[in-house]
Amino acid sequence: MTRQPYDYSGFSLKKLNEPRFAHVKLLGGWLAYFALYFITENLIPAERCHLIHCALDDLIPFNEYFLFFYVGWYFLVFGALAYTFFFDVPAFKKVQTFIMITQAVAMLCYIVWPSRQDLRPEVFERENILTALMGFIYAFDTSTGVCPSLHVAYSLGILSVGLKGRRLAPVWKIALTLFVLGVCAAVCFVKQHSAVDVFAALPVCLLAEILLYGKDYWLPKLKA
Repeated sequence: MTRQPYDYSGFSLKKLNEPRFAHVKLLGGWLAYFALYFITENLIPAERCHLIHCALDDLIPFNEYFLFFYVGWYFLVFGALAYTFFFDVPAFKKVQTFIMITQAVAMLCYIVWPSRQDLRPEVFERENILTALMGFIYAFDTSTGVCPSLHVAYSLGILSVGLKGRRLAPVWKIALTLFVLGVCAAVCFVKQHSAVDVFAALPVCLLAEILLYGKDYWLPKLKA
């Protein structure tokens, strides 16, 4: 059965407070996030940031092939929000609210307790298109504001909503789970995050789960 897109006909900014279009206001959370991102990336000097490192980081080698998962994360987030916005508004509300909660907590951490990592390789052992792309990412994405990892938090939020929903077929839930696990590993293998950042994202996600689902946050399925 083909899913019909949500009816946005007649939408205008003047109608944002109408129940039919009120969920569109959730997208405003990205404006606040990007403003805070600018502050944390450009106005907090690296010397003020706490260095994040653990023994596990030294056991994880740089591997540029995990770039597929790392870059794929951008498509995951955009795709999940775009698809649910147009085809599953209840799921969109859950995904975007989860993201906003994790953004708020992470940004508070980045400002109150700034963090950085120095795990990036100074020289790549291999020269190929993937390492060239990784170098480009290093150039525009600083190594500050890393703990907790929003790559991990967003991914787990999308996974949570996907697994709890009834629209995804089991095979897609399995594929989504494997991809999210790949993203969580990738942030360490491409040396964008310490393993500490990954584990620090877990309690942030748990908080979002509890705020979003209340006492039923642990249930495997919820009605849409």
